Amino acid sequence: MEENRIIKSKQAKVGDWVFVAICVIVCLICVLPMINLLAKSLSSSDALVKHEVYLLPKGINFQAYTTVLKDSKYIKSFFWTVFLTVVCTLVSLTMTAFCAYPLIYEDLKGRGFINVVITITMFFNAGTIPNYLLMNSLGLLSNPLVLILPSCLSVYNMIIMRSFFYGIPDSLRESAQIDGASYFRILTAIYLPLSKPVFATLALFYAVGRWNGYSDALMYMKNKDYYPLQLLLYNVINNINNIEVATQEGFSTPGLSESLKAAIVMFSTIPILCIYPWLQKYFIHGVMVGGVKE
Repeated sequence: MEENRIIKSKQAKVGDWVFVAICVIVCLICVLPMINLLAKSLSSSDALVKHEVYLLPKGINFQAYTTVLKDSKYIKSFFWTVFLTVVCTLVSLTMTAFCAYPLIYEDLKGRGFINVVITITMFFNAGTIPNYLLMNSLGLLSNPLVLILPSCLSVYNMIIMRSFFYGIPDSLRESAQIDGASYFRILTAIYLPLSKPVFATLALFYAVGRWNGYSDALMYMKNKDYYPLQLLLYNVINNINNIEVATQEGFSTPGLSESLKAAIVMFSTIPILCIYPWLQKYFIHGVMVGGVKE
């Protein structure tokens, strides 16, 4: 028996080390490209031209960041994207909660039909051209609302929130109903305070999706004043890759284009990375403990 326990213990340790090795490899795959971009953004043009930059910067140079920060279009687009991300996240969370909450009531008329219709939208989409024609008929083309309203609700996220609502004990809702609380009062006084973890998780999903989104702006937004940062990044990189345009824009310095592209990517990536540590505590700590007293 003792030998079997020793063998199982050794096998468990080997399994743990294999798991740790896999996690380290995955982390390196995710982190190394970011380190390479950071090194390129801080390296001199000569080092980039000679392809000498890998993980550490060579010939420290802040010219790319200076170029980005001095250009008003980057700063304007950055603050517009921040505002857009905050508004879209708040609107999306509100719509998701208002959609998920009624569906937890079994006596809701047409509940099954509504669930089926909502689920169907996850698998079938009208397509790009019909969506464009719809935005045009609604007068949303080149309107800032076109970046908010069409994507304000994710069915997948709604299902996640609805499943979380299901996990909240019915006794809390029933006791509130006995005390005469309205449906809206139950939502705001019971479900929302107990749903911080799922709200934090979905807020991160919505925020990252909006921050990284550019396809809707590319298709529907013609006014450059409302270009989100990712679309501006997309256009700038395409322009830099064109030698003639790069010369006109003043990016003809050898190696500066690579450094500038890396700096713009870092400029647009770092802010959203800073959000996760702030929300991480809600992923770890549950708030359901003590929700129902025996």
